Amino acid sequence: MAKVYFEKLSQLISDLEIESEVSRNIEIKHFFSGAALYANDVICASWSPGGLAFKLSESEVTKLLSSGKAKPLKYFDKGNIKAGYAMFENPESSKKAHLKNFFIKAIELVH
Repeated sequence: MAKVYFEKLSQLISDLEIESEVSRNIEIKHFFSGAALYANDVICASWSPGGLAFKLSESEVTKLLSSGKAKPLKYFDKGNIKAGYAMFENPESSKKAHLKNFFIKAIELVH
């Protein structure tokens, strides 16, 4: 299953031309049952059966969660919420411009 998400994430990053928009080195790797995007060897986004999650500023995460546009990230149903992440359950139905914006913000947060 991870291969499917690896391919989806790779294709989306390519389609959005993310590499030309950022100054950090990015790489996609297998991650649990999905795939993760790393910037300078630090995870900043992941796509798994639950959805597409982005590491964002606390204020942005709070705004997205309170508006209902995103859900908290949990790796397991009974697991803890992963702080600092906003997850979109149906990323294929999201506007590509919004996703691109979130990818760039997540990548830029990496030091």
